Amino acid sequence: MKKIALAAVLSVAASTAFAGGVVEPAMEPEVVAAATSSSSGGIIVPLLLLLVIAAAASK
Repeated sequence: MKKIALAAVLSVAASTAFAGGVVEPAMEPEVVAAATSSSSGGIIVPLLLLLVIAAAASK
């Protein structure tokens, strides 16, 4: 009985994996990120993470 259930699950999974047709992929337009004028760069998130780790270690 387990083998029948496993075969049913695998057949459903295989049929959904091949659902649909071959479609040419559509390219999305490139998004140019605006440059920020902040002098901190990407340092704020690591500093906040360090602060949270230090607070958790002190308890």
